[in-house]
Order: sequence, then structure tokens, then C-alpha cells
Amino acid sequence: MGKKIATWIIVPLMILIFLLDMMTLVLCNIYEEQYEITAETFDGKNGDDRIHFLHTGCSDCILLESNGKFALVDAGEGNYNPRKNVDYEGFEEQVLSYIKKVCTDESGIAQLEFMFLTHQHYDHAGNAQAVLEDENIRVNTLYMKELSREVLHDYEIELWDVPGIYERILTAAEQVNTPWISILPEQFTFGDFNITLYNTVTPTQIMQDQGNNAESVGMKLEKSGYSVFLAADISTTTGLEDLLMEDIGDVDLLKIGHHGYFGSSSMSFLKALQPDIAIVTNTLGKIYPNVKWNLTVTAKVPIYATVNRNGIIATVTDSGNVVLTENIHG
Repeated sequence: MGKKIATWIIVPLMILIFLLDMMTLVLCNIYEEQYEITAETFDGKNGDDRIHFLHTGCSDCILLESNGKFALVDAGEGNYNPRKNVDYEGFEEQVLSYIKKVCTDESGIAQLEFMFLTHQHYDHAGNAQAVLEDENIRVNTLYMKELSREVLHDYEIELWDVPGIYERILTAAEQVNTPWISILPEQFTFGDFNITLYNTVTPTQIMQDQGNNAESVGMKLEKSGYSVFLAADISTTTGLEDLLMEDIGDVDLLKIGHHGYFGSSSMSFLKALQPDIAIVTNTLGKIYPNVKWNLTVTAKVPIYATVNRNGIIATVTDSGNVVLTENIHG
């Protein structure tokens, strides 16, 4: 009898969740029409202050561009993922190829003013070693906090090899003479962008055993009154959303935290930030139903997915507007 009762409860609940998820997907498609998105042509007609959200599956790789200078925020997932027990093809070649296509100067070298790693999970930092070691790419500075081992889960050490990823990145930086900055500045400028960093020092006593996501550094970029927040893997699950949201304040464009998985983009977080646009480094179908609900139904924010659109560029114009283009990988 108990199993029947459980079935009567679980099955209708799953059907309800499915129907709600379908409704939010429909709303996503409707809201997308608020902004015209055209294919990227790389002619620079909208200006050169651009944020390139690369298509690297369910991982983060974001290229900043301003006044002819470039920088990388996270490096995406490479070709060896310690979480996978089978042969795995990541996004190493796509990332390296894109950087060389967009950032190469007259010397034939792709110049990155800095590479900024928000934390050491493989889907953010896994490709950093390949970027550093590529002979046709020069990274002038590496920004990355020291790893706080006291916040790590055991499985992040034993199965995900987070300490190993961290050490290999530092070794690669040392071998190519790229300076490593571990004490992060709270504010600095990059071209026309004013940048503010959040969670530059991990509150280890509060975040103990919350995992490496609790070390995520958020980045706010501002130009001409327009603001973009790159939320790394900041979520309510670790407590970072509640800890940081009042300091972050209003933003115009939100890069959704933790790829739209459970615990990201809580209603209180969205209320504090009040974004007009959301970009997710994932496919729409993999965003958790409650996250899509919070964004589409509660906040009425259009969501644009890097996977569905083969990458997205957000160009911030001198007048303080944004132009979105897609299919940046061609």
C-alpha cells in the first residue's frame, strides 16, 4: 500500500514539473524576441567593447575585449576531465582556435592581457594549462586565488582532482614565465570597462566544507552606465548569493551562476540584481526547472544559451546599450 501511495504522489508531481518546465521553455522563446540577435560578422560596427561567451558545452570560457586588448575569464573544459571514466573530447581545440582567430596581433601571437580563473573546477579551469602552454598564445598575467583546501569536499580531492588541476596550472604558468597574482584586486580597469570583483577572499570559516564553488569570484563590468555580472558558480547552495547580492546591486546583464543548475538564480538574488537579460553557459534544456521558473515567470528575464546559439557576443556601446550577436564560432 505504501508503494502505491508513493507512486500516486510522485508520478503526478513529475508530470507537473514536466509541464511547468515546458511552460518556462515556451516563455523563454517568447522573451527572446525582446532583443534582436543577428549572426556575428566580426566587423566591429557596434564597437570594440565586447564580451565573448564561447560555446564550450556546460562550462565557462568568456573572452573580454576592449580597445584592441583581450583577456580571458575562465578557460572552459579541456580534453581530459578527471570526472569522466571514459574517453572524453572536451573543448580544448575550440578555445585555442577561437583565441588565435580573435586575439592574434601583427606579431602572429595571440595576446591576452590576463587570464582570470574564478575557481579551480575543471569546467572553468580545466583548459587553462593548454592556453598557457600554447606557443602561439601569450598570457601576460594569471589571476587566481590560492586554493582553500578546507572548503573542499572529499570527492573534489579524490575524484575531481581539484588540487591537481590547481598545481598543473601553476606549473604551466611558471614554465612560460607568466606572473601569478593570488591576492586579487577588488577594482581595476580593463580598457573602457570598470571591473569590480566579489569574493576575492574566501570566507573559509563560513564556507568550510561547501566545496570549491564557494571560492567562486564574481566579476562586474561597467561601461557608460551599462553593467554585466559574471556569476561564475555563485549559487544560493553555498550561501554566496545571499552573502554578495546586496554589494553587487543592480545589473543589466547576468551571466547565470553555475550554468543554471540547482541553487542558482534564487528569487531573492534576482530581486537584488534585477537583470534585464540573462546568458547561460549551457543549453536551455539543461537549466533546472526552478531556475527557469525564477527567471522567466518571476523575474520575466529572457535567457540566451551559448550552446543553443553556438556562442554569444554582448557588445556594450558607447551610448550604454547592448547588442547581442550569435554563432560566433561560425
